[in-house]
Amino acid sequence: MTEERRFPMATDPSSYGRLLFEAEVFRAGRLLKRRQRPRESILEPAREVPLFRECDVLVAGGGPSGTAAAIAAARAGADVVLIERYNHLGGLSTGGLVIWIDRMSDWSGRRVIEGIAAELLDRLPQGAVAGPPRANWGSADAATAAYWKERTAAFHGIVTWSPTIDPENLKLASQELVLESGVHLVLHAWASAPILDEGRVAGAVFESKEGRLAIRAKVTIDCTGDGDLFHRAGASSESDIDERDIHHCVNTAFLLGGVDMPRWIEFKTGDPQGFKAIMERGREACGGLFERPFVSWREDVALFMGPRLAGYSAVDVEDESEVEIRSRRLMAQHLRVYRAHAPGFENAYLMLSAPQLGVRHARRLVGVGRIAREDWSEARPRADEIGVSPSLSPKFPSLSVPYGSLVPRDIDGLLVAGRHISCDPGSHSFLREVPQCWLTGHAAGAAAALAVSRGCAPRAVPIAALQALLLRQGAYLRCAEEAAGAAVAGAAQ
Repeated sequence: MTEERRFPMATDPSSYGRLLFEAEVFRAGRLLKRRQRPRESILEPAREVPLFRECDVLVAGGGPSGTAAAIAAARAGADVVLIERYNHLGGLSTGGLVIWIDRMSDWSGRRVIEGIAAELLDRLPQGAVAGPPRANWGSADAATAAYWKERTAAFHGIVTWSPTIDPENLKLASQELVLESGVHLVLHAWASAPILDEGRVAGAVFESKEGRLAIRAKVTIDCTGDGDLFHRAGASSESDIDERDIHHCVNTAFLLGGVDMPRWIEFKTGDPQGFKAIMERGREACGGLFERPFVSWREDVALFMGPRLAGYSAVDVEDESEVEIRSRRLMAQHLRVYRAHAPGFENAYLMLSAPQLGVRHARRLVGVGRIAREDWSEARPRADEIGVSPSLSPKFPSLSVPYGSLVPRDIDGLLVAGRHISCDPGSHSFLREVPQCWLTGHAAGAAAALAVSRGCAPRAVPIAALQALLLRQGAYLRCAEEAAGAAVAGAAQ
């Protein structure tokens, strides 16, 4: 039976780490009146489900983690099926308009999230990606950092590789890389239930316009973002949150076109009191729920990543509906305020609301391994390292991501990648980001292919073999650098 563990909010501010957007956690009363649900249930008769396909590796969910998982597994020789409920790949990085790709470089300027993640971004055409030139990565020059801070690419006075991207081009790049790798891509297909065979996951049932169909697989990878498959398979999960951080908030992002972002940035940085007055006017007009704009890949398009709404569940259908309704009303209110009062927004128009709900957190796996706050200061890589995440600030080393965080403690035949890997709430605040989802998806796909080729359970995949495969596929592993350094030192003795 599924075990879902809940923990109280942390009271020690040092226990969880990043609270960068503490002031942007918006709380408001319920918008819609809820009717009490009937207590009765219906009995669904047993039925045969047609088999759609058999494969080596089934990936459920085509967001960043699922895209990377499918590509990695196929490149390693597995027969792969990728199913995605929307009409595109990329998940929140495209359909959710999370087009500000958070940090992929460490504080020295080294891009540590490499492999398929880097390949996807490097494929984007000129004009579809905006960010600091490579020569500036790691720069602590005050003027350079100040410039890129306003363009979401400098933190703690250091320039990082945190580009903004054109979501349509990333959809296309993701699709083409998946197809070139030999993956069988199935869109408009929602993975609804795992197939269980003697206590292990053996594929999944999905819903589509054709009705209910099944895919049998030797290894299944849950990249649904909310842990839908591992939850329904009976694997344990955690759902505790830190209410001061944005990592549990939900919203629908949106774009305003026809703006002049350089003019807005000049105003914001040059007239702090004027900026404060606009924000206060906006909060008054929007009932306190008012968001500032971010840059995008174009100077005439503004990105709004909120307002980020607290107190809603990403796995409650009525909560999801209310967030969408509230967010769209807020979009119209934001447009009126910015057109009337904000320099650079006089000709703004509502360009696009995200077709995917902006979910940051629902469930987190209880894995055979876990990433926790006490791991942040550990400079040495873990023995089962499968990737390296940039740390939250220069005072921490890069974080070693362990394979155990992708492996369910309770069930076989399944791997997990994306924002629901095994970690604590503070670590989740950055491990849920798009680059980290690419990272864990890449590792899960490679591990699944190895499990199939060796005829073993995913938890039994040899770590050395997995690390060697990831390195061949272009991933960055800090353990490889240490081994190389040790070899050089040994040869010099």
